[in-house]
Amino acid sequence: MSVELDVFVGNTTIMDKEVYQLWLNGYTVNDAVKVRIEGGVMEECEASAEVLLSDTMDQYRTFQMCERLLHHPAKLANQLLFQIPPDRQAMLIERYYAFDDSFVREVLGKKLSKGTKKDLDDVSTKTGITLKSCRRQFDNFKRVFKVVEELKGPLVENIRQHFLLPDQLARDYAAIVFFANNRFETGKKKLQYLTFQDFAFCAGQLINNWTLGAVDNMTEDMDVDLDKEFLQDLKDLKILITDKDLLDQHKSLVCTALRGKTNVFNEMEANFKNLSRGLVNIAAKLINAKDVRDFFIDLVEKFIEPCRSDKWTSIDMNLYLTHYTNSAHILDTFKHHAVWTRYMGVIKSCILKMYHD
Repeated sequence: MSVELDVFVGNTTIMDKEVYQLWLNGYTVNDAVKVRIEGGVMEECEASAEVLLSDTMDQYRTFQMCERLLHHPAKLANQLLFQIPPDRQAMLIERYYAFDDSFVREVLGKKLSKGTKKDLDDVSTKTGITLKSCRRQFDNFKRVFKVVEELKGPLVENIRQHFLLPDQLARDYAAIVFFANNRFETGKKKLQYLTFQDFAFCAGQLINNWTLGAVDNMTEDMDVDLDKEFLQDLKDLKILITDKDLLDQHKSLVCTALRGKTNVFNEMEANFKNLSRGLVNIAAKLINAKDVRDFFIDLVEKFIEPCRSDKWTSIDMNLYLTHYTNSAHILDTFKHHAVWTRYMGVIKSCILKMYHD
């Protein structure tokens, strides 16, 4: 019995985006075939289940062979085994390094170690993301962290150059590296309302303003470590709450500016000293590693929660923090203007991002 076959020979490696995503998501070949059948691919391509299974297995093998190159994306462009057009290379890299927000939220700020990797079973169960996909995402975080932690130069740019990632994804990885390095606490119950993007925004603020790289372009580990000299200088801000005259003057200036502009003025006036102590004490303690780790929980407990209980809106918050920051510069005996501006610029941005009214 003779069989006729149509054969097409080409040198461009065929990769189906949908199958690639199924592979990335940790689907087995059989489960991937089921998804493809349910998606109507058999009718679309007039293919049998056997052909679909063979095609899926073949593409899975190709992806597995490409994976070692994806660990070092620059190698993908220089290898000769697979003929992959540049736009398809970019797609492979971007999707391989993409991650689920629900997954990263579970590991953000934790040490990227074997101990954390052992807990991925629980993370998989909690998020509904396959264990294989969790491991890929975790290993990507760890790989990027190891490559960039010792490099000089801007963190985002280093990630973009070494892993050929688009700008936003590189910024997200910078946030993950920064949080892992400083071990910020993100898992407490009071912080569960915050999304990864909330934290990523705050990480960008901290990186751009409070790290060594904010003042020196080619410092070792510049965008990963906080500027210790700046953290030491923050202790000088305590005069705003320890000097009674300064505290009273600051309150008077802020309240004068706010009167008649908000429905929660009475609450702002009554709580001014407690709120000011909260923000200044956070600053003064940041020289200690443990207090750096508790930075976000401190912001929530000492400032955001009291304001939320008094029913401040985001507009109220912005108004208050603007006048609170600016009024300090008018105080006669307050001399630490540069440190105050550098500190409160980040604090204001982070609080406004974290305040979901």
